[in-house]
Amino acid sequence: MSGPDADGLPIRMLHDRVLVSLDKEAGERRSTAGIVIPATAAMGRRLAWAEVCAAGQNVRTVQPGDRVLFDPEDKAEVEVRGAAYVLLRERDLHAVAAERIEGGQTGLYL
Repeated sequence: MSGPDADGLPIRMLHDRVLVSLDKEAGERRSTAGIVIPATAAMGRRLAWAEVCAAGQNVRTVQPGDRVLFDPEDKAEVEVRGAAYVLLRERDLHAVAAERIEGGQTGLYL
């Protein structure tokens, strides 16, 4: 699905591995009342959104550019060319949100 030239990354994913970059909003956030909540604030287990940057040849459900939902506690971080990425198996993804429309589908799917 992706090769060494995908997004300029000098990396080719193998098997069912997916390389994602965390959304910028994964750090501090705002409550509905406008209060800033720091990233270090303790809270219950929370899933995180990320964008797929590269996928191995056996990955069937996502492609580069898709947004995926995963558990940030079950992650392996890697740095490529000074940028931080997360390496996951396809089975560790909980949901996909893509704007692709295939065969009459409505667009977003989870």
